[in-house]
Amino acid sequence: MPATRGHHRGREVTRIEAFVDAAFAFAVTLLVISFDAIPDSVPALVDALKGVPAFAASFALLAMFWWAHASWSRHYGLDDCRSVLLSLVLVFLVLVYVYPLRIIFSSFFEFVTRGWIPSSLQVRTPAELRTLFLAYAVAWTTLGLVVVALYRHAWRLRDALELTRDERIALRGMIAAHWMIPATGVLAMAWIAIVSLAGLAALSPFSGFAYGLMGFTGLAVSLAERRAAAALPAP
Repeated sequence: MPATRGHHRGREVTRIEAFVDAAFAFAVTLLVISFDAIPDSVPALVDALKGVPAFAASFALLAMFWWAHASWSRHYGLDDCRSVLLSLVLVFLVLVYVYPLRIIFSSFFEFVTRGWIPSSLQVRTPAELRTLFLAYAVAWTTLGLVVVALYRHAWRLRDALELTRDERIALRGMIAAHWMIPATGVLAMAWIAIVSLAGLAALSPFSGFAYGLMGFTGLAVSLAERRAAAALPAP
């Protein structure tokens, strides 16, 4: 995600920011301890290391949402009731989805490696495959919506925060950037629903192409900032 330009208003770590940081660290710990027992042989070590790709993908996803919250907190320093509530919802969703995300990525890597990387979850039918991709889409979408809500809350308080013109333009860009998360998630869910209704649940994995639209985030940011610059009076 693009960096927000401007001053850092959250100079001191608030209690809710510290809590969110601790919750994300705990979520990462849950990912680590979800490995089986310590390997006692070289083959067992190799098998254990096969779980690293799923862990890395899950870690990267958690890190992305942690950074979105950390950047929001650092730049706007909000600690009001709505900010606390949204932050708690984000923590709740992360802790709910941490294991499912690990299982989902584990199953994905098992699929793309044709079983070389094993998964604890066995997908036996197209309906189960659909459920797998739907679970990921729901997690991605709901987490993204909370992040969007945080940045929109900062926008509603733009006057109270005394944001400069450049900061307001950058904030509109950040909102557009984070809207790409739930937007792609909704597209993925729509694809899953369509193929399911058509009796083609086996095509559910193609919903993954929707997330490729995240590559247009830079374009979305550019357009949003351009519109904001045109709407805001010049200094």
